[in-house]
Amino acid sequence: MAADGARKPVSVLFVCLGNICRSPMAEGVFRSITKSDTRVGSIDSAGTGAYHEGSPPDPRTMSVLEENGKHSYHHQARKVRNSDFKDFDYVLAMDSDNLLDLSRVQRRIVKNSGPHAAPAKVMLFGDFGGHEGEEVIDPYYGARDGFTIAYEQMTRFSKGFIEKVLQDGDVPTS
Repeated sequence: MAADGARKPVSVLFVCLGNICRSPMAEGVFRSITKSDTRVGSIDSAGTGAYHEGSPPDPRTMSVLEENGKHSYHHQARKVRNSDFKDFDYVLAMDSDNLLDLSRVQRRIVKNSGPHAAPAKVMLFGDFGGHEGEEVIDPYYGARDGFTIAYEQMTRFSKGFIEKVLQDGDVPTS
């Protein structure tokens, strides 16, 4: 909390494998839902791999976002950086493989530099959707309906995050 008793804005990083499908969709949805919410600070997305670094989101991600009124989202894929674990309060994984990779990176940072270097809460984004352990299936190799399903999940998870973390202040442990 700030010196005046106000909480500092919460920062969130969404993470999937390549940062062109699920995590940019989560970022776009979350940005849209929280655009005027002063309780939210930095929002970004990244991938555990550098497969698409510098690329825009998958066209199917963008078309689903646009169909749902999110026309001003722009992003270039990037890989997760060690500094993300200090710069963001929450690092939210799309599936258990991403969560495992992120947890390993965070443990390595803590081992080498101490807990102050990686205080972020690393969690599964789906835990905020009402079904603990819910994962977002990677739609990259599937049909467009996978992106529509992912959009519904991102919307539900974002609303759950807002309710649990921002409204209730019920900050889960990682």
